[in-house]
Amino acid sequence: MQVVLDMREKELEERQMEMAKVLAALNLQQQKLQEICTHQEEIKNRLEMLCTSEYLDIEQIESHRDFGIKLSVDARNQERIIENTKSILKVKQKEVMEAHQKVEVLKKLKEKQETEYYKEFLKAETKEIDDITSARFRFS
Repeated sequence: MQVVLDMREKELEERQMEMAKVLAALNLQQQKLQEICTHQEEIKNRLEMLCTSEYLDIEQIESHRDFGIKLSVDARNQERIIENTKSILKVKQKEVMEAHQKVEVLKKLKEKQETEYYKEFLKAETKEIDDITSARFRFS
């Protein structure tokens, strides 16, 4: 029983490690999205400054605009990646929960078997003591 419990606990640890890796990846992806958004804001501010300046540089304005469009596409792609990672995380959370339940079931079963074993042991011990007492009483 202990061997099976140890295997289930190891499986649970593996599932938790997998989930932790996915969670770390999700955090990195969210950080990357935040960086993209920060760059978008910077480009927007620079574009506004270029548009309001006395000297209009069309090439710079187009360059900033194009880069802003690229950042928008990058942000949408990053959001899709984040959503996919969140769905993977949900699957990993479910796996961890199932592995945890298996461990808990085995722990309860082991506890029940131990309790039953000790009951049987005490019953046998009591019977043995009664037999010894009966034998002494007969010989007295």
